[in-house]
Amino acid sequence: MAQLSLIGVTKTYGSGVQALWPIDLEVSDGQMVVLVGPSGCGKSTLLRIIAGLESSSGGSLLIDGVPVTHTPPKDRDVAMVFQNYALYPHLTVRENLEFGLKMRGTPRAERDSQVASAAELLGLNKLLDRRPPQLSGGQQQRVALGRAIVRKPKLFLLDEPFSNLDATLRASTRTELLRLHRRLHATTVFVTHDQIEAMSMADVLVVMKDGKVQQVGAPLDIYRCPANQFVAQFIGFPAMNLIDSGVSANGNTVDVLGTSVPSPSSASPGDRVTLGLRAEHIAIHKPGSGSNHIVSAKVILLEPLGNEILTTCLAGGQDLIMRLPSSTNLRPGHEVRLALSLEDAVWFSSESGLLLQSHLMPVRATP
Repeated sequence: MAQLSLIGVTKTYGSGVQALWPIDLEVSDGQMVVLVGPSGCGKSTLLRIIAGLESSSGGSLLIDGVPVTHTPPKDRDVAMVFQNYALYPHLTVRENLEFGLKMRGTPRAERDSQVASAAELLGLNKLLDRRPPQLSGGQQQRVALGRAIVRKPKLFLLDEPFSNLDATLRASTRTELLRLHRRLHATTVFVTHDQIEAMSMADVLVVMKDGKVQQVGAPLDIYRCPANQFVAQFIGFPAMNLIDSGVSANGNTVDVLGTSVPSPSSASPGDRVTLGLRAEHIAIHKPGSGSNHIVSAKVILLEPLGNEILTTCLAGGQDLIMRLPSSTNLRPGHEVRLALSLEDAVWFSSESGLLLQSHLMPVRATP
């Protein structure tokens, strides 16, 4: 496999639109790196630049330390799987799988061996004589993956390959791809706008917005400690609860929905700060539990999800979402008292939206 390096890569279109701001990224050998962000954030543009299908406006691109910024796509030794699969409808599955090998002039015996190996790996043995119109969406997706695998490229690039699949097939195909990745130990850059898909698949997550990288890291690290409010709202389901508050005049406390909590150590008196809490860090207060940060609220919405119920409560004019077991007997209109787990809180600047402090940092003690 390969190591990929992006150094200050940018993209500006002729109209003057800046699609990508300077991007620095290191993809280690064998990693699954997932680019995630809303539509139009530049993730597919970046993938096409890596593939050589689109030129960058600046910066450098290296594969295994070798500059390939101006190298034609066919000479980069990468394989790309497109959103629409891009199969040849008039060719059989076998012919689609071996097409790239034939173009390279690979001997027939070697082609047959590699096609047979990929077909076995992906469960395509019984489909080799069919044509794409005779296949389901999931089967076509496996053929597209197989066509990439037989080439044994240094780098796999996948551009939202599951977007045309229904929810059930999407989940099963995702599992298949993860198993395949573990077996091949293939260096992969995967693009998606689905943050759940991104969280479940990535070794390294790259969160993008407006052509800029917002945060890079392990999925759980980003979930627990987002770099800014955009990442906090985009990564994780449901989105992180954000509560705008003000630091007291002495700088030691923050009034959060009527309860006084220690202020982040980096905040100054009078600053506007935002408290971030995940749904699992808000719970119904149990008398005698010893929790010090309790707020009064009213249940306004219940969303059953099978094993749990997402429950939206109104507290001090702020919607708060928490997770409750499906056995809960709460109903809309019920008055409740909520316990906030500040040990798991993150703090943002309300003005810049940037992270001030997380639960991984020391919290100033209440005087």
